[in-house]
Amino acid sequence: MTAEIERKFKVSNDRWRQHASVGIELRQAYIMASKDRILRVRTIDAHRAVLTVKIRIGRLQRDEYEYEIPYLDAIEMFARALGKIIEKTRHEVEFGGHLWEVDVYSGEHRGLVTAEVELANCDDVPPQPTWIGPEITGNQLYSNRAMAMRRATASLCAGVN
Repeated sequence: MTAEIERKFKVSNDRWRQHASVGIELRQAYIMASKDRILRVRTIDAHRAVLTVKIRIGRLQRDEYEYEIPYLDAIEMFARALGKIIEKTRHEVEFGGHLWEVDVYSGEHRGLVTAEVELANCDDVPPQPTWIGPEITGNQLYSNRAMAMRRATASLCAGVN
């Protein structure tokens, strides 16, 4: 088990791209979901798969358990998942001693770009790059779980392409 402490932001421009890693393709869906816990299945670059349990224990903090599973099992789980499959490309950008994960959504959520930064503790305040927009930590409109369960809106996906 690992403790996950992170903050999430919308991305306001594409200046992050000049410092980004090559992206990895992620597809994910939710097998079970409630307000404070989820069971997620994810494929990575169409050849690896993981099953993840997340349990919220605070505003910024969750306990996370992750297990590698056979890729074909993940594909079967997608067919039985709640809601829609979320598709995105994840890039990593180092800034100010922190690793930022920038997610560029595709499919129904095309146009949405978010960035998450993991923190050492709840009081950690990372320096923010100039491409960071408004904070959306805790905003359920932008949780992947919620996005999988409802139809995308133009205002949700408005952002940087």
